[in-house]
Amino acid sequence: MRISDFWRLMDDEFGAGYSRVLGGSLVLAGVGGRTANQALAAGVSPRDVWLAVCDVQDVPEERRLGRDITPRQGGPDLI
Repeated sequence: MRISDFWRLMDDEFGAGYSRVLGGSLVLAGVGGRTANQALAAGVSPRDVWLAVCDVQDVPEERRLGRDITPRQGGPDLI
């Protein structure tokens, strides 16, 4: 997982504004008692940080992979 994927998941689950608040203030035991921002800056895997956020915030298992996005109709053919 890339850091951009981490932030997309955070935004989808918590909203764009609140996800940034959580990233900077929520202390996560699963990544050494750091915030998400601190853990990412320290080189912790974005996946591990995301799962730590999910654990603390009680994100259900079915939403931990992100929301399902329906492909647009009429887009370019992928051959």
